[in-house]
Amino acid sequence: MTSVTGPSLLTLVCLCSQLLGSRAASSASTSLWGKKLLFRARPCMWQLQRGAAAPELEELSACMLLNRTHGSGWTGFDYKPPGGGPEVLGLEGTGTQLSVWLFGEKHNLPTGLKLNERHTVCLTWSGPARRLRVYVNGTREYNASVSPELPRRLALSGTLTLGQSHFINAAGEVKPVSGTDLLGEIALFRVWAREWSAEELRGHSCADGDVVRWDLSQWRHNCPPEPDDRLHCAWSLYKVNMRTLDVNSTKPANCSGLLEEVARNWLESIFPRSISVHNILVSSESRNCRVVDNSTAPPAQQYQGSRAPSNSNCNTCFRCEFYVKVDPAADVEVVQASMASLLSSTFPHSLTADPDTISVLPVEFLPAVTEPPPTATSGAQTQDMRPTQSPSADPTNVSPTTTTAGDPPEQNETLIGPDTFFRVNLTLRVYGSPTNPKQSVKKWVKNQLEANGTMTVLNLITKENVGSNTEQHNRLMISQRQQKQYYCTFHVQEYSQNSLAESETFITAALTSGYETDSFAIQTIGVAIKHIVPANCLEETTSTFYGTYIWPEAFPQVNQEMGCREPQSERAFRLCKLDIETDTTSWAKPDMKQCKPLVIISDLENITVTTGNMAEVVDVIQDLVDVQLGESAELSSSQLDAVVAKLCEVVDISSITPALAANIVNIVADILVSKTHVAPLAGVLLNLTDRMGNDMDFQDESISITAPSMALSMINVGQNDFSGLTFGVSCVSPDLKPQVFFNNDIVGELLPDTNATICLPSELNNFFPSGERNTTRVQFQFYATDDLFQDPNMTNSTQSSWTLNSFVVSASINNSRISNLKEPVVVCLRHQTIKQPEDEVQCMFWDFLKNGGQGGWSGAGCETRSISAHETSCLCDHLTHFAVLLDVSRTHVSGAQSQILTVISYLGCGISSIFLGITLVTHLAFEKLRRDYPSKILTNLSAALLGLSMLFLLDSWLSSFSNYSLCIATAATLHYFLLASFTWMALEAVHMYLALVKVFNIYIPSYIAKLCALGWGIPLVVVSLVLAIDKDAYGSIVPDESAVALQSAEQFCWLQDDVFFYVTVVAFILLILLCNTFVFIVVLIQIRQMRANKQPTSGLSSLHDLRAVVSLTVLLGLTWSMGFFSFGPGKVFVMYLFSIFNSLQGFLVFLFHCLMKENVRKQWRVFLCCGRFRLSEYSNWSRSATAGCKKNHLVNSDSGASDTTEKGL
Repeated sequence: MTSVTGPSLLTLVCLCSQLLGSRAASSASTSLWGKKLLFRARPCMWQLQRGAAAPELEELSACMLLNRTHGSGWTGFDYKPPGGGPEVLGLEGTGTQLSVWLFGEKHNLPTGLKLNERHTVCLTWSGPARRLRVYVNGTREYNASVSPELPRRLALSGTLTLGQSHFINAAGEVKPVSGTDLLGEIALFRVWAREWSAEELRGHSCADGDVVRWDLSQWRHNCPPEPDDRLHCAWSLYKVNMRTLDVNSTKPANCSGLLEEVARNWLESIFPRSISVHNILVSSESRNCRVVDNSTAPPAQQYQGSRAPSNSNCNTCFRCEFYVKVDPAADVEVVQASMASLLSSTFPHSLTADPDTISVLPVEFLPAVTEPPPTATSGAQTQDMRPTQSPSADPTNVSPTTTTAGDPPEQNETLIGPDTFFRVNLTLRVYGSPTNPKQSVKKWVKNQLEANGTMTVLNLITKENVGSNTEQHNRLMISQRQQKQYYCTFHVQEYSQNSLAESETFITAALTSGYETDSFAIQTIGVAIKHIVPANCLEETTSTFYGTYIWPEAFPQVNQEMGCREPQSERAFRLCKLDIETDTTSWAKPDMKQCKPLVIISDLENITVTTGNMAEVVDVIQDLVDVQLGESAELSSSQLDAVVAKLCEVVDISSITPALAANIVNIVADILVSKTHVAPLAGVLLNLTDRMGNDMDFQDESISITAPSMALSMINVGQNDFSGLTFGVSCVSPDLKPQVFFNNDIVGELLPDTNATICLPSELNNFFPSGERNTTRVQFQFYATDDLFQDPNMTNSTQSSWTLNSFVVSASINNSRISNLKEPVVVCLRHQTIKQPEDEVQCMFWDFLKNGGQGGWSGAGCETRSISAHETSCLCDHLTHFAVLLDVSRTHVSGAQSQILTVISYLGCGISSIFLGITLVTHLAFEKLRRDYPSKILTNLSAALLGLSMLFLLDSWLSSFSNYSLCIATAATLHYFLLASFTWMALEAVHMYLALVKVFNIYIPSYIAKLCALGWGIPLVVVSLVLAIDKDAYGSIVPDESAVALQSAEQFCWLQDDVFFYVTVVAFILLILLCNTFVFIVVLIQIRQMRANKQPTSGLSSLHDLRAVVSLTVLLGLTWSMGFFSFGPGKVFVMYLFSIFNSLQGFLVFLFHCLMKENVRKQWRVFLCCGRFRLSEYSNWSRSATAGCKKNHLVNSDSGASDTTEKGL
């Protein structure tokens, strides 16, 4: 180990940052440490670069940091084998479940990741051990043995995406799978080539992967990473790899020194003492290095160091690799930036590192000390070197000898100048019936030429030669119509140092070998190869919204790279493209995706839109809106005006391409999902999207453009064969893209899994505009937000009782006004809020002329047909924007109030459960308290209420298991205890009536046994009948407001059939409450008469009367009757009273019939108290407590009346 001394790390970092500026920042710019990937509603694709593809593995460990911000299904990562197929390895989940894919098998974990919390998820797999383990936040949540039939090796060179699943299309392109996108954040995704234990995962949390690193150079993406100050990871061990240049060597004598000693002395002079250096290895000494001949190299490709290299023949560069230990540990991103700054400095030292090759990786351990390999001599490289540039960023154009930033070139690498190019004209014959002949030809050509990794096929064009004569293939017995001749032309880019003759021979041999499968064959007829020497793309200055850029001269098919003006840490790219028509080069459009515009939204007024820059203007608007909404939750009114005005200019200037329309729709969608107040410009935006759809230029029969919260679909229909059309939309959430469906049949109801369906009748054919065109465009629009449909009369709650209760869907025909149809337009819309029996819904359309041109909802020309509580059908005689409105005049409960009611219900039931348990234990433990009939009835009532409260508290938890049988059992048990509670309340009323009204000469044998048979038997019979008739009457539901006894917004196991609910619950409870109310009135009259016959007592009699009334009300369950009066303006207030009193019924039973009963308190004092508070078991009260108890009679009239009157029952 070599200890390196020097000034403190902080001092050197500050000094180097000032001296080197953006130079050092550029070196560490590919590191993703301290950054996160933010996946919003807009598409965001992070794909592993082809050059960084995973090797074949027998075991692995993969870790990532996840933060979910939305409750929908999500994908963490998805790895598929080459060419596509089922998931080889993947991580996905829902709100309540985590799933891991391994070789097409899905492993489910009953573990959900909570929203808005960061979770570390790691999975490890071992092929030889056939073991899969999953860790969440350091805890092993899953350990399974995988099937022995599964592969033991992970396929190499597959495709890996983060945040969403993907598939491989016929062209071999990676495409995202919609519907499983992660909405949240991902950070620190890494993969290692061995199975780590739980201890190793915890101990190596900051180590970078050796298969997939957390580095930007390994990923392709269309959305930039974002820094996060909370993502700090302190680490000590690092591996450094770089190419080093001796910039001050002027004497040949200096070349004879040992490179390792030179490197060690250099590192000792630049590193502070807090950094110790280990295992220095040097190799690949070269005189020529990356320095090129100025006469042939473009200026930008000369060495980019702080000073120009010497022209001496002794200039030396070499590959240097070493390990360092930082003590104390520091954040990874800080160490990477600091070491890049120190290593790329050029004075006062003789050595410097090429910033583009510096790689600083956190590693799990330091290797054992080994002897360094012998270094190459200065004369090892003798061949001439040509100027070099970075190859194209397009994965199809990447040179296999090119390395990315942070990955130094391999040892003994030869860096060359412009590649060799050929133009190939190929004539071939295709036999059989391939699904896509042109795609099959393209795939065959690329496979033949790109197999050895030294060539790339560019600009392939395939055309069918219709007039050619064909011959029958000697092996495939096919008809003449199955033989087609094709003409192909393309470029070949060759990277190796082979001679022209060798390259041409290889191309000819590869393309004349032919190809054959069971279904088709390819036979080459002729090959013409021409060597071309395209010129470089010359230096060019471009002025854009991103600033002025001077693009240096570049070789053909090289992607030139420059630093962005803002932010300076990001890069801009521009390809020197080879044209297939002319064999010449020209600059392609710059790729400025990672750069920020230097203009603000208010500057849009100064931009003139032309047909040549309209796409660029839309891109700038998108960037400006993204930046503004990233900094603020909304656009100001002036910013909105500027954006909409400029978009209108774009739409008005020329026909719109689908790609441009998609960008405009994304901008509008971003504005709609933000908090921007768009109502003042709602009409303008609706008109904008309508004109854009009518003027869009596309070749297919139909096209659909979707974005979060909205969708546009256009279909060209024939004027003579139109017989009707149905359009449907499925939208899971306004934050996600909707899915669009077409059906040529007229459907009178919602299509499966759709939120809106609109059916156009065949009569519309009469309204198609006449003209030379044979087709007419029908346009459909869908909006999952009501921001564009704010009726001024509805926004004022004092003037309107209606609210939007569905998404908005529209249909239109270009250049036609459709009205007074005889065949109605059928619109089916799903309710956002479930319709209650007393609710009223109405179909309406958006009238643009209402409210002085501001627009508003109108019901003219539309007939409402309610299909169910979940959907409504509308029959309208015109075309426009349709929706269903809900009458809220009946004072529906808001979401916040529903949450409060839920908390009250759960809290009250919890309190009641505790005190009902005390009441039950008290009466069961003290035999003297249950000798009379009222106490025995009270014991049974307490047991029923305790069962009801406990089942209510546990219901949501039990339903979360999503077990069908468990949910039915839970719902049936809850139903049973609810009916049992009311049955015992009714029996309490019957007993009270017999005791206080029919006082004399009443004898009922086995009285309590008969009451128990009724109290527990009747509910059992009712529940059994429901299960026997239809067990599916029980199930999991989301309780609505009408189910006031079940105030929970979560899934709930309960009666889901309305008929059974109203018959076995509402009618049953209503009948009992009516009877109990009658008894209550009769008992109060009886008590009043008894009170009148007695001598007037003190003023405490009124208090006793009040207590008797409240006690009777609780005992007979009369507070439940408030549920039948929860309507009208006082609905919310009544529901609060209902939830409070009924959830606390058990506590009130304890209070009035246990705590306030003198005999109960004395029993507590006899058996539970000590000292002076304890009563003797044989006190006067004890001996007289049960005196005169007559078992042969129902009650003792004197004692019963006295107890009822004086003690309030």
